[in-house]
Amino acid sequence: MADIKSFGEKVVQNLEKVIVGKRSSIELIVIGLLCQGHVLIEDVPGVGKTMLARSLAKSLDCTFNRIQFTPDMLPSDVTGVSIYNQQKNRFEFRPGPVIGQIILADEINRATPK
Repeated sequence: MADIKSFGEKVVQNLEKVIVGKRSSIELIVIGLLCQGHVLIEDVPGVGKTMLARSLAKSLDCTFNRIQFTPDMLPSDVTGVSIYNQQKNRFEFRPGPVIGQIILADEINRATPK
């Protein structure tokens, strides 16, 4: 248990080098990560939500992907799509942004409910 606490504290300290004055938000995000959960960050534009997610991924040496939701978005825009490669005469999967370790889903409220 002490190892998890010290790891979490190191991540918080590392993130505080980039995101200044948001310790409580950083701690909650790290807690969500350590609990293997999801975190919903709601705030006004320009306060560093994207930078926080990107910095968290960088601190943990994880991949980071951002999904910008729009009303005309299709499921394949998120999950990926199989495209036929004529040279190889087969389908190849092109992964979407949801295939990653740290995902930022931006403007979820703009997505259609389907």
